[in-house]
Amino acid sequence: MSKNLILIVFLFIIGLTQAQTNFENGMTKAFELWQANKTDEAENIFERIAKAEPKEWLPNYYIAQINSLKSWTEKDATVLKAQLDKAQKHLDKAMLKSESNTELLVMQAQVFTNWVAFDGMTYGMKYGAKIAELYEKATTIDPTNPRAALGKAEWAMGSAKYFGKDTAPYCKEIDASIELFNTFKPESSLHPNWGKERAKAVAKDCKA
Repeated sequence: MSKNLILIVFLFIIGLTQAQTNFENGMTKAFELWQANKTDEAENIFERIAKAEPKEWLPNYYIAQINSLKSWTEKDATVLKAQLDKAQKHLDKAMLKSESNTELLVMQAQVFTNWVAFDGMTYGMKYGAKIAELYEKATTIDPTNPRAALGKAEWAMGSAKYFGKDTAPYCKEIDASIELFNTFKPESSLHPNWGKERAKAVAKDCKA
């Protein structure tokens, strides 16, 4: 191998390493801001990373999650629509980058659930079956994913309550999801790893 070729390969590897480092540093900074309740600042960083790293699905995923979470307490229909439209826009982008991704399917189900929670009469019929289908697909792709298991069980439990049916079978599924959380190992420190506390809270309600 010629010296010039060795140099080119070396510079290419250095470039890849630097790009990865910049990506990881940016994502870590966004997580720190988010944890400090500086959500808007975190979202801005995720947006900048999404533009700089067009092949990475994680920044789009977290922008969608932030806007999904914001909408849970939003009462203004116009604001909520803007939040969930933004979440959907970034989910669509992420899904083009990573097909058959369990985490993205779960987040899509969450966004649809946000609509139903805001106005069940309007959006229940529109999204109810789709949400169930998304969780079914997510758990089929990855039966070990705790967020998929939790979401599927919690959605089924909510539906059972709505129709006056017994929720006990779904409490067992919540417990099973906690077991999955106990053994789950995310692909990296940047990948989704949320939901265990929610699962514990739902399990506690089951025993109340």
